[in-house]
Amino acid sequence: MSAPIKSLEQVLTNAASGLSAQSIRMNTIASNLANAGSVGSTEESTYHTKYPVFSEVKQGLAGMGQDDQPVGGVRVSSVKDSQKPLEKRYEPSHPLADKDGYVYMTDVNPISEMTNMISASKEYQANVEIMNTTKNLIMQTLSVINTK
Repeated sequence: MSAPIKSLEQVLTNAASGLSAQSIRMNTIASNLANAGSVGSTEESTYHTKYPVFSEVKQGLAGMGQDDQPVGGVRVSSVKDSQKPLEKRYEPSHPLADKDGYVYMTDVNPISEMTNMISASKEYQANVEIMNTTKNLIMQTLSVINTK
């Protein structure tokens, strides 16, 4: 395979890793939104907002990693729980209230999550555009090679 096509394949690999990472981010946001407004009887048992942690992949290999994320580009290295203290509300009649009558409210902020979803969606779309442009460049390169 020619050098330009191999180089463009790496662009596709990097864009695919971005798609994978943004997909995980969107799933995390969906989980956060699904749990917005939830309560618990203890701070530990109450849902905490989750955040994906992105890291650069420094390997030069193309292909899939051991956890089905592309190698090269970016990846989600972990999903962390928020460490923010939860709001405690006095609701002694609530079925989940602790012995003192308190329930713990989740720290999910739906407005912040919707903003994050818009950002993740735009970044996903950008990676799709990178892949489409790269595909067109590969097709043009192959056309030039075939006409020689």
